[in-house]
Amino acid sequence: MPTPPLELTADCSRCHALCCVLLPFRREGGFGADKPGGVACHHLQADDRCAIHADLRERGWPGCTVFDCFGAGQQVTEVTYGGASWRDLDSAGDLGEMAAVLSALRRVHEMLVHLQEVARRAPDPAADDLVGRLLALRDSTPVEILTADLDELQDVCGELLAAASRRLRDPAGADLTRADLAGQDLRQRDLRSASLRGALLLGADLRAVRLASADLLGADLRGADLRGADLADVLFLTAPQLAGARTDDTTRVPGHLPRSATGAGG
Repeated sequence: MPTPPLELTADCSRCHALCCVLLPFRREGGFGADKPGGVACHHLQADDRCAIHADLRERGWPGCTVFDCFGAGQQVTEVTYGGASWRDLDSAGDLGEMAAVLSALRRVHEMLVHLQEVARRAPDPAADDLVGRLLALRDSTPVEILTADLDELQDVCGELLAAASRRLRDPAGADLTRADLAGQDLRQRDLRSASLRGALLLGADLRAVRLASADLLGADLRGADLRGADLADVLFLTAPQLAGARTDDTTRVPGHLPRSATGAGG
């Protein structure tokens, strides 16, 4: 029997607005106000829905539109805490625990997102083993989640993703790992099969650039102009990265990412 697909996309209808309450945010991060963790956003309504969800960008809250918990919110709500809301917790310490669990499971779910791509494009038994470890942790108790060595799991995942990247990319591709390319006009650069891991592409001009098989793991694409760019075959691109960039109807995106993930101008 085939394994059912993992649920790694946020479903706010099944979450008690955990990110709007448990996580801190600041104005410089694209939020309309500073807020400490454990305090509900002032736009949050009694039904745990956002009062300005339809026009977050226009109201000065673009940070909300690019945040994605990768499905960790509904996992914490429905499984880890058995349907309990943050409103049901008795103390700030309990809220702090739930916030830490949400952050931990978001890391777990993001690793699973990337490992799913490995399974689709460059299968590896070692990656399958790590998926099993992560799924077991995902369904554990809060104490087990918070005492797990996530850094070790992240290191193992990073090595597996790097190996998959090497298998899938042309070795002649440019190595721009962690390069500072902010604001640069890259329209004449050959970025096919490039390693852009952790690269700073803030506000870069990538209009109509072909990024075939380029590795975008952790690349900062905020404000990057991707109108007309071909990202259909890039590696390890996530919805939050895409949502922070400037796109249009001619931007080609990977098939596993929804068009709704495209950013301003998309």
